[in-house]
Amino acid sequence: MCRHIAYTGPVLTLADLLVRVPHGLYRQSWEPRRQRSGTVNADGFGVGWYADGDPVPARYRRAAPIWSDPNFADLTRVVRSHALLAAVRDATEAGADGEAAAAPFAAGHWLFSHNGAVRGWPDSVAGLAAGLPAEALLRLVARCDAAFVWALVLHRLTSGDAAGQAMADTVTELAAAAPGSRLNLLLTDGETITATAWGDSLWYLHTPGRSAVVASEPYDEDPHWREVPDRTLLTATPAEVLLTPLKEPQ
Repeated sequence: MCRHIAYTGPVLTLADLLVRVPHGLYRQSWEPRRQRSGTVNADGFGVGWYADGDPVPARYRRAAPIWSDPNFADLTRVVRSHALLAAVRDATEAGADGEAAAAPFAAGHWLFSHNGAVRGWPDSVAGLAAGLPAEALLRLVARCDAAFVWALVLHRLTSGDAAGQAMADTVTELAAAAPGSRLNLLLTDGETITATAWGDSLWYLHTPGRSAVVASEPYDEDPHWREVPDRTLLTATPAEVLLTPLKEPQ
């Protein structure tokens, strides 16, 4: 279900990370190499990026397959950024809310994506909705599982939790309510990338002191790509990558 990628480092064009690399996100939309569930990611796509001096990211999202949008390649050719988060979507429920359901989701300086599926959605997690304030539910941008997962993460962030704590607690809460869910989450503020590996592939490419890439799968054959173990929280900046095991809920 879905493929996604986040980057922080020197300024590059979006195409350098998404289109021109041999197995970039563009190609992963129809030919993923390590996706464990689903085969084609044709239910929408999106990219969010940060401009120098502006902490609030811009976004470009569509409900159609990424290869069907003639403007996408042109956009990525000229837009440059030091940080991005992008995703292609294989919907849990096809057609649900169209473009609004396409990652990345955004709030303030945050960008977020969910690669996976909440098992038994929506009945399995109805009890978790009771823990959200009414305004969080009213602000849901789509009726899909990914938008709900984002609401849970965002509620923790706005309540003061650090990104890693918000992501880890959300994953374990969802896993307890809906066992068997796939919960690979990806979050960035343009400086730090936070991710979870829970049920699908996750990799990172780190050039110390220069850049960090976190992605569902490698976009080229660079031997420095490293796979993240399942049930792991990852935090990455150009300076360092930290991996923390996540415990199964009791």
